[in-house]
Amino acid sequence: MKLSKKTKPIVALVAFCMMLSFPMAVSARESDNAIAACLKAWGENPFGKTPKFKTLETSVRVFGIGSEPNDTEPTSSPSLVLINPSFNVLGGSTIELLNPNGWYCMRTTVSIMGRVSVRAKCEAHLASTSAGVTVVANNGENRSFKDIAVTSIGSIAVERPCN
Repeated sequence: MKLSKKTKPIVALVAFCMMLSFPMAVSARESDNAIAACLKAWGENPFGKTPKFKTLETSVRVFGIGSEPNDTEPTSSPSLVLINPSFNVLGGSTIELLNPNGWYCMRTTVSIMGRVSVRAKCEAHLASTSAGVTVVANNGENRSFKDIAVTSIGSIAVERPCN
């Protein structure tokens, strides 16, 4: 089958994203640097200089197929969570961050020709380790999330229902 000039970049992008779905090793130093960046962004926090944290794995969704990172279990005390990169291509994805005591440190979210929704509890804290980029896309009205996402011909939105 011969690919047209228009479909070649999409096929290459999908192939790249499929390669990302294989487990990636993240060094302790990279994780520590990401956590340090988020702690700095929050300023005052309950974690101290060498915090313990849990990590949500890297997620990849292509054409709506693949994993989605979620943290749905509430804790009785502050919980620091590092969210490894999330990639979404040509489909929809929802990231649920439902612990009201969650302090969520997002490494990055990439959406290409797709839609990503982040559902976070109103009380949860969100921070990012990198600045965002938007190309022909909609990052919604939540300015705090704008620094978390990279979008290209797609949309990323944060839903924070507060009663």
